Amino acid sequence: MKVAVKRERDPAELRVAATPDSVRHLADHGLDVVIEAGAGEAAGFTDAAYTASGAEVVTSIDPQTIDLLAHVRPLTAEFIGRLRAGTITIGFGSPTSELAAVAALRDARVTAFAMELVPRISRAQSMDALTSQALVSGYRCALEAAMRLPRFFPLYMTAAGTIPPAKVLVLGAGVAGLQAIATAKRLGARVSAYDVRVASADEVRSMGGTFVDLGLDAIDGAGGYARELAEDRARLQQERLAPCVADADVVITTAAIPGRPAPRLVSADMLRGMRGGSVVVDLAAESGGNVEGSIPGEEVQVAVADGHIVVLGMKDVPSKMPSDASRLLARNISNLVALMTVDGVVVPDFDDEVVRGTCLTHAGTVAHQPTRDVLEGAN
Repeated sequence: MKVAVKRERDPAELRVAATPDSVRHLADHGLDVVIEAGAGEAAGFTDAAYTASGAEVVTSIDPQTIDLLAHVRPLTAEFIGRLRAGTITIGFGSPTSELAAVAALRDARVTAFAMELVPRISRAQSMDALTSQALVSGYRCALEAAMRLPRFFPLYMTAAGTIPPAKVLVLGAGVAGLQAIATAKRLGARVSAYDVRVASADEVRSMGGTFVDLGLDAIDGAGGYARELAEDRARLQQERLAPCVADADVVITTAAIPGRPAPRLVSADMLRGMRGGSVVVDLAAESGGNVEGSIPGEEVQVAVADGHIVVLGMKDVPSKMPSDASRLLARNISNLVALMTVDGVVVPDFDDEVVRGTCLTHAGTVAHQPTRDVLEGAN
């Protein structure tokens, strides 16, 4: 059975859906792998390395000749229309925002698996691409903040005097937030963090951070994510966070709710209360922003009483570390493929909760109920 890996066409996407290591993993399960020339170049994986791993490198991929296609970004409706009925695709699908592509997958009778939909259960951890890419994002956020802060992160005691450590506040203690905490801590900062979920306090402390207790009841959502707050609760949360934000040299926000706009954690008034030179990094800028006024991919200067602060809206974050991000994502994908492979043939077993939960479209229908509801409501 032929597995094809396409070269990503978006210039901002530097990741690739397979690495030489994941190619060997797929080959061990009896699958033939075809790589489009140059697919891994931006991530540091050469065509020669793919060939050495057992893949066939081709100038272009003919959509009519493949059985399974692995990709990173959501496929375009135009490309989907060229696939044969029954083709399997695996990659990110952004089902809530790429409705035209979902409709095209349905109409082309493609069996599509969206990596965002992998169930958050123990058995599926090795396939959880959201988690693996969030790890990359959290790490990168801390580095971006450190590069922009006009002072050291760590404590320094010198003959010329003592330089105190920077104060870093992380809002949102999911995978990305915990990695931001750990990275800022390794850089020597004094780190505190807040999250609405029950388990957050212990998780923050396990990373070496101090948990900020706002005196509010914890709230959990599905799959380990936070749940959207009522308006009055969100306002109270902002009021109690304001002194913490004002005291911080760096604020990193990572809060997300799947399928919904990012919760607003930091208002413009809260930003104006910060000290000049402070830095705010909003990982959720692409999904609406945790920080008022953040713009994806841009630095915004906000005037404060003693100067200005920098608000950085993050964009395409895992792609900025394409080598390791690809290693993790490619293994997530190959593990999912391996789960569905029997005697060298990918045969999805829809009685398996991982397979069923990850499936976006199959046999001319939208298999993911929330996406189907949104798509039907849009028509």
